[in-house]
Amino acid sequence: MNRRTFLTLTGGALFAAPAPQKPNIIVIYADDVGYGDLGCYGATRVKTPNLDRLAAQGLRFTNAHSVAATCTPSRYSLLTGEYAWRKKGTGVLPGDANAIILPGRHTIASVLQQAGYTTGVVGKWHLGLGAGKVNWNTEIKPGPREIGFDYSFLIPATGDRVPCVYVENQRVVGLDPKDPIEVSYSEPIGNEPTGRDHPELLKMKYSHGHDQTIVNGISRIGYMTGGKAARWKDEDIADTITAKAVSFIERSKAKPFFLYFATHDVHVPRVPHERFRGKSGCGVRCDAMQQLDWCVGEILKTVERLKLDNNTLILFTSDNGPVLDDGYEDRAIEDLNGHSPAGPFRGGKYTLYEGGTRMPFLVRWPRRIRPGASHALISQVDLLATFAALVGQPLPSDAGPDSFNLLPALLGEDRRGREYLIEQANGIGIRTAKWKCVPHYPAPARKAGPNHGIPRSEDRWAGASGPELYDLEADVAEKNNVAAKHPKVVEELTAMIQKVRSNPRSRP
Repeated sequence: MNRRTFLTLTGGALFAAPAPQKPNIIVIYADDVGYGDLGCYGATRVKTPNLDRLAAQGLRFTNAHSVAATCTPSRYSLLTGEYAWRKKGTGVLPGDANAIILPGRHTIASVLQQAGYTTGVVGKWHLGLGAGKVNWNTEIKPGPREIGFDYSFLIPATGDRVPCVYVENQRVVGLDPKDPIEVSYSEPIGNEPTGRDHPELLKMKYSHGHDQTIVNGISRIGYMTGGKAARWKDEDIADTITAKAVSFIERSKAKPFFLYFATHDVHVPRVPHERFRGKSGCGVRCDAMQQLDWCVGEILKTVERLKLDNNTLILFTSDNGPVLDDGYEDRAIEDLNGHSPAGPFRGGKYTLYEGGTRMPFLVRWPRRIRPGASHALISQVDLLATFAALVGQPLPSDAGPDSFNLLPALLGEDRRGREYLIEQANGIGIRTAKWKCVPHYPAPARKAGPNHGIPRSEDRWAGASGPELYDLEADVAEKNNVAAKHPKVVEELTAMIQKVRSNPRSRP
């Protein structure tokens, strides 16, 4: 195969990268899946044979990170190549939020579209839709189409937020115009029963929040009326979105395609299909994990059946770390049976500790990637620049301001990766190969509320009592804060954070 070489700057180092190619690209983006939730990362209670096969046939990264410890900012950063904290309004969004990635913005989808790809997004969106007060009964725009996606089939926000309907190519699926949808996050609307007032109607009780409009026997965040024929059944979500993803692959096979498949699992409410319910042996969250593994298996089978697998890059990762009690009484904590969702790491979703951002990250591309493991330090914010380099598509200077080209690392040719990366939760931390530093962030007065299954000793307000510094080479579980022993390291890493924050871009 003919190859040429070009030099790529990544984290201050020069690497030789291969000539651009145009494989099909599938990014499978799971929800709330932890490092320890996959067999290939050490799980023994929950079974993930399809993900384990993906790992065995590809590259398994051990030091890959989401950009944030919650969903909306991670998704924003992945698609745009920009740290979400640079843009106001990128926190966890309500279900009726307006689009936060606006038309004209460079995204992975638009960059690949310009390179000749057919682009599609299927599954959880949670990046807002429309402008102004969203009218769910007409065409909803701007949305994915305006930022580079040719096709979209969306869960608009999350499974626990209204509206509980699918939006396909900017219109609600199956909507009866005689039963228009209204949504409110400020005050009750209509006469729909709520979980707060009618707990006897619930098939799943809520533990905190999630006490508003009841859909499919589950009360949600937010109020909704109308759209009865269009409402989803939670038990069928995985089947529905997987079928849409498979269909997109089938009709796009004639030329290079990009599919962003964002699963609902294992986010709450966890209501897996009956064929997975009770099958894992470690509770409903693990049942949902095995359902997720089935979804991955269907994607693998499809590309293999269509004989696309040799030239299809499949990437699997998650938006943030695991959470157990996230608003419903589903016995996720009580039924774990020894399963450790975050693996050996401290914390989980909502935290700046490794359990919040160190993600499973698998990449298979038989034509180019040799199976194995990589300890390269990488971030999901780098996918935009990396995919652009992969297909030979130049990036304008204003695109992906924090996205580094890590193509050699993605292909397993560089085992170092980034020199540092920035992470976000309730504050901002910095991670190098050796150190994790969280500057001092005074926490607000604690309010009574849930701990999400995270021990109080792993408080989500990292840095609340002073700066924190962990030597991850010696203390991967972040048990020993060594900030007092290494004040110079804290000073230097804090200065690096400030430098990144004070400049509009960190991309070379």
